[in-house]
Amino acid sequence: MNREVAVWDRTSKRQPGLNWKRGIIHLFPVPALAVYALFVVYPIVAAFSYSLFDWKGLQKGAFVGIDNFVKLFTTEPFNGLFWNAFGHNVYYFILEMIVQNGIAFILAYIIYTKVKGAELFKMAYFVPRLLSVIVVGFLWKLMLNPNSGVVNFALKNIGLAEWARPWLGEPGTALTAIILANSWFGVGFAVLILLAGLQSISQEVIEASRLDGVQGFRLIRSIILPMMTQSIVILTVFTFIHAFEAFELVYAMQGSQGEPYHSTDTLAVFFYRTAFGGSSGDGVAVGLGSALAVVLFLIIATLSALFMAYVRKRDMEY
Repeated sequence: MNREVAVWDRTSKRQPGLNWKRGIIHLFPVPALAVYALFVVYPIVAAFSYSLFDWKGLQKGAFVGIDNFVKLFTTEPFNGLFWNAFGHNVYYFILEMIVQNGIAFILAYIIYTKVKGAELFKMAYFVPRLLSVIVVGFLWKLMLNPNSGVVNFALKNIGLAEWARPWLGEPGTALTAIILANSWFGVGFAVLILLAGLQSISQEVIEASRLDGVQGFRLIRSIILPMMTQSIVILTVFTFIHAFEAFELVYAMQGSQGEPYHSTDTLAVFFYRTAFGGSSGDGVAVGLGSALAVVLFLIIATLSALFMAYVRKRDMEY
């Protein structure tokens, strides 16, 4: 009994020191939280605040409530430009899902089957992701040049001269060309996510399926894809967020005016032009741009939350 009391006394004497150390540990996340609050939370709150006021250039004016939101959706040319840009973001997302993520799954599956040189391939696919977006945009703009670009040069030399065109100069091809360039840039990241999903599948399940005669595409469709749903949904969320935030590559390749004829406008480019560079000759419109930023945030946050809720619900069911 005395021995137990002595042990308890020694433990209790150390308790203040342990509490102090625990308190220090709890302070470790504070710098990261401060940075997050400064560069993420504060801009969102500030944008919502700015959207409720009238602005004279960069000077805050009278409180106008939701007038900026009403103007965004009901007044020309803003409502037309908004829905035009929104449609481009939707197209951006769909084409990225088909091209970028489709190719990424094929590459990830090839690496997963452990072909010779798989690790080298994995590194090679990810290398473009290490480049700056501005550098990628500049390189692809050079390659798509109608006079000296390598794309038209290659088409002419393989007998497809009629396919050569000013890719970034035609409204029908400009946005598609930018999305394909972005898919080349982002395919490596998608490969890593899908490869992680493939490697999480139990090999016993794969072997048992093959013993039951499930082979080839049927194995992929019936066994592999259903078992990597979580990775696919996560990649879908990342792709959706990236598509609706599309700005850097569009800006690097086509500038802030959405040329030609607003055919490459996205919501982020439209926001930049409205808030900082003027839209249709109206000058800087901070209130309207802030309203657009709030709408863009609500679109991304709402649909991303729905995607993630689907993942959590599916995990609980299975």
